[in-house]
Amino acid sequence: MLIGGSRVQSLIERFGSPVHIIDEDEFRSRARAFATSFAGWTVYYAGKAFVNRTIARWVDEEGLSLDVCSGNELAVALSTGFPPERIAMHGNNKSIAELSAAIEAGVGRIVVDCVEEIDRVDDLAGRYGREAAVLVRVTTGVEAHTHDYIATAHEDQKFGFSLQSGQALDALLACHAAPHIRLLGVHSHIGSQIFDTEGFAVAARRALGLIHEFRARTGTQLEEVNLGGGFGIAYTAQDAPLSPSDLHRGLSQIVEQVRTDLDLGPLRYAIEPGRAIVGPAGVALYTVGVVKPVIVDRGSVRTYVAVDGGMSDNVRTALYHADYTAILAGRPSHAEPKLARVVGKHCESGDILVRDVYLPADLRPGDILAVPGVGAYARALSSNYNHAARPAVIAVGSAGVRPILRRETLDDLLALDMGPTGPRTGQSDR
Repeated sequence: MLIGGSRVQSLIERFGSPVHIIDEDEFRSRARAFATSFAGWTVYYAGKAFVNRTIARWVDEEGLSLDVCSGNELAVALSTGFPPERIAMHGNNKSIAELSAAIEAGVGRIVVDCVEEIDRVDDLAGRYGREAAVLVRVTTGVEAHTHDYIATAHEDQKFGFSLQSGQALDALLACHAAPHIRLLGVHSHIGSQIFDTEGFAVAARRALGLIHEFRARTGTQLEEVNLGGGFGIAYTAQDAPLSPSDLHRGLSQIVEQVRTDLDLGPLRYAIEPGRAIVGPAGVALYTVGVVKPVIVDRGSVRTYVAVDGGMSDNVRTALYHADYTAILAGRPSHAEPKLARVVGKHCESGDILVRDVYLPADLRPGDILAVPGVGAYARALSSNYNHAARPAVIAVGSAGVRPILRRETLDDLLALDMGPTGPRTGQSDR
């Protein structure tokens, strides 16, 4: 198997196992597809999906904007020279330090999420002698067809101002009255891994309806609507994501129809494709350690395939039953397929990478498995559970093969440990 022109065996030999691979050409082609299809819109790459200095540079070079959800994500972007005016700052509990960094840097948008934050942004912008450009995050009450943990627009959750209760309009009015805030518009995000535009139609009508109501109260036409995104990708053959051009066609028809119905003036639109850019560009490579047949219900057998990674480098299956597939990547096989479950090496029964997948019956220890679709929210959500060292991330493609995040080592982990070292002296270490 080749990824970006490189054999998986050579990648494992050179960089170790497990290892995450990002196909740079795939990443860039997807970024360009969104930039081209949504020409005239602002397209934000989701830093939370996966960002480091290399990724931030690719996003900049492809002309996309960037959304960040923490001060550290912001710092990574700024360290590469990413233009701050093309950065949007998200988060439901931004600290004073994070807001200060965003305002001092001159980020293009701060998406405010609570009443306290409006006051903090206004106060900090005044201290810096700035005017902070703000969007108000609106909870539109849309029930996205996705997992509860990644649905973000229903009423009972932590993000945004409720439209139904009137909080959203109150937030707009508060920003409008704040002397050091420039209110640009509203932000709506209905969830992640979305495969159609139906939910966006409802959310857009409610978000633009709020803009209409605000104009009626103040006489001021807001300028901008960010529809969020969270567009789905194909983790398995059952997933059928829309292309960027189809998404643009559907969303443009929706917002323009609503804008016309409400007799609103021209608006600027933005989207956040989420995992749709980096997700399909990522592949995880693992080495099989154990192949264990287990007798389960009514005498049937399930084959557990244990690899040298797991929930420490991809927690999504354990977290919300995400679906993945896997293939034997290091050699050909003509053996019959057998139903298997790919699991990790961690001390948790929920440490599952691929719940059900057909793999060759002659699978054996030492084989290489490839799990596609891990570019988003795998390395970004990784941990050191069981003191696992996070895997390297390697970029491949026409620009060559190079690490963009090195593998963690035991020395890295021990460097954080402030406890005693060496043999006991017989006295208390306190």
